[in-house]
Amino acid sequence: MKIKEIIVVEGRSDTVAIKRAVDADTIETNGSAVGEDVLKRIELAYERRGVIILTDPDYPGTRIRRIVSERIPGCKHAFIPKSKAMRKNRSLGVEHASDEAIQQALKEVRSAGKSTYESDVSRSDLIMAGLMSGDGAKQKREALGERLAIGYANGKQLKKRLDAFEITAEEFQQALKDIEQTEEKRT
Repeated sequence: MKIKEIIVVEGRSDTVAIKRAVDADTIETNGSAVGEDVLKRIELAYERRGVIILTDPDYPGTRIRRIVSERIPGCKHAFIPKSKAMRKNRSLGVEHASDEAIQQALKEVRSAGKSTYESDVSRSDLIMAGLMSGDGAKQKREALGERLAIGYANGKQLKKRLDAFEITAEEFQQALKDIEQTEEKRT
């Protein structure tokens, strides 16, 4: 699988994992203190080939994604669910994901829409679906983020993530149905 865009990752181990899974070039941020020189290289990559951000599914990874996205709007995003990026010793990162998980994330790349887009999924819809608070809300948000390929978002950020990726009410409802059916099969 050849990827045209340059993939933004956190470090060298992530680059090794990406190159093991696909034919692609990367830019490493070298941690969550993304420097000006790195941002300039990402801007150039965006102008020339396009950029896909693929960071760890944790707070530092989310922070890097936000810094790069704010500086360079229009980047594409790929997400690996926590469950597919975690080692038995609880270490979390892209470098721990299987080749298949990386390939799947890159097949499900999403473009962030215009910042003025507002999803037709309302905050009330999120509350009614049990995604904002209560027993199992976090697990439901994790499952929703995985199903929609938009990554995990906390209750406060979920609406913003749905807006950014222009998720429709139909996509949202279908994802909820799929999650419910999966849960029913488990019980």
